[in-house]
Amino acid sequence: MSGFDRIAVGTGSPEGVNSVYVLADRGVVIDPGPPTAWTALRSGLERSGLHINEIEHVIVTHWHADHAGLACRLASAADATLHMHEADAPLVGTYAESRVERIERDRSTLERWGVPTAVRDAVINGDTPSPLPDTYPIDGHHDGDTVAGLELIHTPGHTAGHTSIVAAEAVFLGDLLLPTYTPNVGGSDTRLDDPLGVYLQSLDRLSDRAAGRSGEPGHGTTLPINEAVETVRAHHRERAKRAYKIVAERSNATPWTVATELFGHMAGVHAKFGPGEAAAHLDRLAEIGVVDRIETAGEPVRYAISSPFPSGTNLTP
Repeated sequence: MSGFDRIAVGTGSPEGVNSVYVLADRGVVIDPGPPTAWTALRSGLERSGLHINEIEHVIVTHWHADHAGLACRLASAADATLHMHEADAPLVGTYAESRVERIERDRSTLERWGVPTAVRDAVINGDTPSPLPDTYPIDGHHDGDTVAGLELIHTPGHTAGHTSIVAAEAVFLGDLLLPTYTPNVGGSDTRLDDPLGVYLQSLDRLSDRAAGRSGEPGHGTTLPINEAVETVRAHHRERAKRAYKIVAERSNATPWTVATELFGHMAGVHAKFGPGEAAAHLDRLAEIGVVDRIETAGEPVRYAISSPFPSGTNLTP
C-alpha cells in the first residue's frame, strides 16, 4: 500500500476544518465531510488520483454531519458501499426517523440537565436538518470488523458508535483525539450513560491497539497517540476537580449550574455541549463515589458532595 491523502474541507464546525482521508490503492474514502463541501471533496479526490468510479468503500467514523454529511451522496455517485458502526448507522441510514427521535431525546436531556427553557428552545430550534436522504443502505459493523483490510475499532464516547480505523498506512481517529480541541463528551451524543467513563475506556482500547503510533484526526493533522491520550486524561482529571469544587460551593448543583461556572455564557450548540460535558464529569464523579446524584421525578438532576476528592483519583472505570 502506498499510503493515503488528506483533503481539507469545510469550515463550519466547532472543531475547525475537516480532514477527509483517501486510500486510493484500497478504493476507500474515510469521512467525506460536511454537506456543503461537495466541490472541495471532488477536487481533492481528483488531486489524489482516485476517480469517483474507483471508490468501492466509504467509511464514516461517526454520525455527526461534518463527517457524514456527504457520505450518502458520495457512496451513491460512486456506487460504493457505505460503512458505519451499527450503533451510529441508524442516525444516517434512517435519517428522517432517527432525527425526530434524537431531537426529542436531546430536548428531554437538556431539561434533565437544568438548561433554562429559553436556552433549551434555542438549541432545539437551531438544530436544522441536514440534506441527507430519509433512508440509505448502510453496512453496520461491530468492533474488530474489517473493510478493505482496514480494522474498525469501536471507540465510543464522543458518540455511541464512534469508530477508529487501524491500517498499515495510518491510524484514523475521527473525533476520538484532536490536535487543538478536546472532543466533546456528553453533549455530542445524548444516548450514552456515563459517557466520560466510556470515552476513557476507548482511549485505553486505542492505546493498546496502536501503542507508539501517530494518528490522523478528523480535524487537523497528524498527532502522537500516546502523548495525546495522556494530555486528554490530564485535562479531564483537572476538569473533574473543578466540577467537584463547584458542587462543593453550590450544593445540589445541576449540570447547567456547573457548566455556567466552567464555561461562562453558552449559546448555540455550545449550550448543549457545555452542560453535556459538565454532566459527563458529574456522572463519572458519582460513579467513583465522591458525589451523589439526586434524581427527583419532574426535576433536573442534581449533585451533592458525598466524600472528599482523593489525590490522584483515576477517573477510568
